[in-house]
Amino acid sequence: MKCVMSIIKIDKMNKTKRALRDAGFSSMTASGQVFGRGKGLWDAKVIEGVKDNHPEALEHLGKEPRLRPQRVLQIIVPDNKVSGCIETIMEVNQTKNPGDGKIFVLPVNEAIRVRTAESGDQVLDN
Repeated sequence: MKCVMSIIKIDKMNKTKRALRDAGFSSMTASGQVFGRGKGLWDAKVIEGVKDNHPEALEHLGKEPRLRPQRVLQIIVPDNKVSGCIETIMEVNQTKNPGDGKIFVLPVNEAIRVRTAESGDQVLDN
């Protein structure tokens, strides 16, 4: 089992949930609003505007927050479904621009359904 943890833009959340559900991944955990950033602090369009001396871009550059609001999704899947889960998340969230997000794949040693005490892959979605 693996945990596919993805950090995505807030405005991609609903589309990502629908795409995952349609791909057969109905169970997930989503963290409320989290804040973070990658390597870059600024939107590429803002930087272009600054280079062209657009006053709006210069004003925005001074007010840009260091951390941006994001969502974190965690989906526990059997090993043989990891690539399908990743592909689904990528299809929805990849714009080829900075800030598209990150995906991490983590090992999961055990899963237990509290209600029935079942354990292992049988507690995961089929």
